[in-house]
Amino acid sequence: QVQLVESGGGSVQAGGSLTLSCAASGYTVSNYWMAWFRQAPGKEREGVAAIYIGSPRTYYPGSVKGRFTISHANNTLRLQMSSLKPEDTAMYYCAADRRVNMVGGVLTPDNYDHWGQGTQVTVSS
Repeated sequence: QVQLVESGGGSVQAGGSLTLSCAASGYTVSNYWMAWFRQAPGKEREGVAAIYIGSPRTYYPGSVKGRFTISHANNTLRLQMSSLKPEDTAMYYCAADRRVNMVGGVLTPDNYDHWGQGTQVTVSS
C-alpha cells in the first residue's frame, strides 16, 4: 500500500522557478520507478520526468526542453522547474510503480499504479 503526497505547488511568474516535492511511504521493495505527470484543462495527462530510484537514470520529454530536473533524496521525490512558461500551468501529480521494464515507456501514465492527489502549478505571463 503506497501513499504519495505532493507539495510545493503555487503561482509564479513566467521565467521563474518552482520546486515540487513528493513524500512516499508504504514501499516494501527498493526497486521502483517514480515520475511526475501533469494535466491541464483540455489536454491529456503527460509525463514530464521519471527516475529509477537508486540510479542516475532519468527521462524527460521534449516539451520540458531541459528546464526540469527530477531527483530523489531523503525519502523525497523532487521536481525542480526553471524558466517556467504559461503553458506549464497544470495540475502536477507524483506517481510510482515497482516495474523495471515498462512497455510503452516510463512516461506513460497507464504504467503507474500509485498516484498522489496533485498540486497546482500556475505560471502567469
